[in-house]
Amino acid sequence: MFEKILIANRGEIALRVQRACREMGIKTVAVHSEADSEAKYVKLADESVCIGPAQSNLSYLNVPAIIAAAEVTDAEAIHPGYGFLSENADFAERVESSGFVFIGPRSESIRLMGDKVNAKRAMLEAGVPCVPGSEGALPDDPDQILRMGAETGYPVIIKASGGGGGRGMRVVHTESNLLNAVSLTKAEAQTAFGNPEVYMEKFLQNPRHIEIQILADEHGNAIHLGERDCSMQRRHQKIIEEAPAPLLETKLRNKIGERCAAACRKIKYRGVGTFEFLYEDGEFFFIEMNTRVQVEHPVTELITGIDIIQEQIRVAAGEPLRYKQKELEFRGHAIECRINAEDPYTSVPSPGRITQYHAPGGPGIRVDSHVYQNYYVPPYYDSMIGKLIAYGDTRAQAIARMRIALSEMVVEGIKTNIPLHQDLMTDSAFVEGGASIHYLTHKLEALKNKG
Repeated sequence: MFEKILIANRGEIALRVQRACREMGIKTVAVHSEADSEAKYVKLADESVCIGPAQSNLSYLNVPAIIAAAEVTDAEAIHPGYGFLSENADFAERVESSGFVFIGPRSESIRLMGDKVNAKRAMLEAGVPCVPGSEGALPDDPDQILRMGAETGYPVIIKASGGGGGRGMRVVHTESNLLNAVSLTKAEAQTAFGNPEVYMEKFLQNPRHIEIQILADEHGNAIHLGERDCSMQRRHQKIIEEAPAPLLETKLRNKIGERCAAACRKIKYRGVGTFEFLYEDGEFFFIEMNTRVQVEHPVTELITGIDIIQEQIRVAAGEPLRYKQKELEFRGHAIECRINAEDPYTSVPSPGRITQYHAPGGPGIRVDSHVYQNYYVPPYYDSMIGKLIAYGDTRAQAIARMRIALSEMVVEGIKTNIPLHQDLMTDSAFVEGGASIHYLTHKLEALKNKG
């Protein structure tokens, strides 16, 4: 096992990884920008290194500075968290070639799954169901593109092969708009991702977003840890996640989970990862794989009793999985609310100083957050300041506990989206379960027009 790990991230995930390391008896190195010098995880780390100014490209995305920090502190491994460099194959390769262990998949796995066209091809070969559409990048021939559109059936969605996080997508409702949409998406993809390739998929009208958490080692073992429903989102950004997914049959859950685990074995995947699906009319359609730990991993931890970060570290150290699929039990229900420093209804960021802060507690309540009273939320990074997770024996109990926790939580001095979460916890569509990925966007539009 490693003696010292460098955490190449910030915010709540840096603190989460640090806590996992401390429990395992592993020393930690916190790297940070000048803006994060007063952060809780920086103070709690065994060592800390400032790697640059506030701007991400000069600090958290500064590969030479991160490698140098690992060298001067004698760290053995680097944990990338999520976001920033976590799914950057070149970074993973650089980490390994510099003599450190990258706590994540091999660079070739990141590269394979990061290219949406190649990822879809690999999943089709592995027997994972995919959204109908082009099996590879769209050709240059306009007639072929139009023929593919007709075969797929409108509406279709054009996606950038190198895209992600909701960027590089365009929905097309009629044939007359198809060629123009393809050329526009190609140009945007080249500018944003350095890769002009795009592909076509059937645009599902009211799907849910359901993802499967997997865990695999380098000895050919892979298991799934069940699914999460992340349908409550706006502009492709998740707001609420829960496990297990409501209104999903156990037989179907097990079938898709086994397919994902088998796919990991086929592509020789190592580490934690998440297969993301659109789910509609009882069918799963693969959209992408995230080759890192997810923001929403706590809900899976609560229903399985497995510390995903610790298992991620063990697998990176070369240890075999400690669990077999048949040994796993899924118990109870967990819901996570992402607490963001933003206007609850317009999502305009709200950086600034937190003048009052009180974290809720009580049975089944977990708070993953790096903030504290008098903490200054910097304007340079993602607006998420923490995650509030509620666990119960049933979904109804988890919702009831979340309502209480939200009513107890105090964050003053800045705006947060707590009022939106309070609204959603009493929303009939959420309480019933099974709302589509478009539900929250439509709800917010209706509120905007009403107000």
